Amino acid sequence: MEITAYQPCINAEFESLIERIYPPRVCIDNETYQDCTLVKVDSANKQGILLEMVQVLTDLDLVISKSYISSDGGWFMEVFHVTDQLGSKLTDEGLILYIQQALCVNRRRGVSKELQTCLRREVRPPYASTDHTAMEITGTDRPGLLSEISAVLSKLECHVTAAVLWTHNNRVASIIYMEDGFQGGPITDPKRIAHVQEQLENVVEAHHGVGERRSVRLTAPAPGQKTHTGRRLHQLMYANMDHEPCQGCNGGGLAHRNSCTQIHVSIESCKEKGYSVVNVRSRDRPKLLFDTLCALTDMQYVVFHAAVSSKGTMADQEYFIRQQDGCTLDTESERHKLTQCLIAAIERRASHGVMLDICTHNRMGLLSNVTRSFRENGLSISRAEIGTDGDKAVGSFLVTDASGYEANPRAIEEVKKEIGGSVVVVNKPPGRTPSVSSISRASSGSIDEDKPRFSLGSLFWSQLERLSSNFSSIRS
Repeated sequence: MEITAYQPCINAEFESLIERIYPPRVCIDNETYQDCTLVKVDSANKQGILLEMVQVLTDLDLVISKSYISSDGGWFMEVFHVTDQLGSKLTDEGLILYIQQALCVNRRRGVSKELQTCLRREVRPPYASTDHTAMEITGTDRPGLLSEISAVLSKLECHVTAAVLWTHNNRVASIIYMEDGFQGGPITDPKRIAHVQEQLENVVEAHHGVGERRSVRLTAPAPGQKTHTGRRLHQLMYANMDHEPCQGCNGGGLAHRNSCTQIHVSIESCKEKGYSVVNVRSRDRPKLLFDTLCALTDMQYVVFHAAVSSKGTMADQEYFIRQQDGCTLDTESERHKLTQCLIAAIERRASHGVMLDICTHNRMGLLSNVTRSFRENGLSISRAEIGTDGDKAVGSFLVTDASGYEANPRAIEEVKKEIGGSVVVVNKPPGRTPSVSSISRASSGSIDEDKPRFSLGSLFWSQLERLSSNFSSIRS
């Protein structure tokens, strides 16, 4: 008999009360494993809490190599295997205190300035800002688009304080934070905001065909409103329908799946438990778990159980999900769309090209000058992130030639001369270098890709009782 899940309607104020009565409990364990730190969380369950937890660790640039998740009923429990970018355990007391506070009840008010000072840096979602005017742009990608946009902003005396741009499947999404180039601070004059938006709409619409999606939206800062830029970019790209052309690898059996480096997504039904089971295999890289959860959340799916693991350069993710109304994915069209969206979320950060890390003097029109140099030397920007801090500007640009192929080294050298400051070419492609522990396990022969792959779900269910025994109950 097929199970129909009951989905209760919970009042937001009651949910907040439950969270105050049963605040999240966080345990940082450096004793169980030699090669990683365990971050264990148990708390009252609520919609979106899993993404919140992963977002905290992601914003700290920590590497999650393995995770087990369970959230049936009113309780949420999660275990993360975490290291820093160098593959080392977390030993800094300031960092450990920050994680505990950020994952606990204080996350609603934000982490205290004192703790951030102890951590020796301010941690916030990358390039998210509530102090500057924000501009969101989506549309069809083309070489030189960011150069044209930044040139218009410079001409209109809008100083860019931070910007991020993604491209995927010939679509583009960008968020640019700016301030008044005359007086500093956010642009609040409605007439000027309308004029800037009109000029930028002309740039974006210049090469669009009839019926193609595009949008330009400027917003003045709203007190108390926070935007996570990476989270918002996923939403913009999803609305821009960049997932429609996506196709994973469907060929071969188990042996092919284990040796193939393309993205594999399979969705099956677990009728006896009332779940849809989603399996994803792809290349491992930073923020992979965060990106996958963004896709599931944006499509209104709830994760009840999950198991995530990386082996060498590959990562396996398994999710037991339902829609928010408690239903599973019953139609082929639902499964096909989810497959496309998961592939798109994984591919958005996996663009190819040459990465340039830039550190130079912050000045009016900097982004316009940098992007013009790329355009005049025949380079196209496929991904960009730049931010300013006082008189310094730091950013990364992933570039190809105008046709999307490998950039000409001579053009790169010319750009480096024109930009000035420090420009470093990052030769390795975007993606996570396998941790020392992964390399040592692989070299010792403990990982055999030719052997049958056990379901991560089976691994999860078999270890859940052992893992859960490390949590003690919370009493009021």
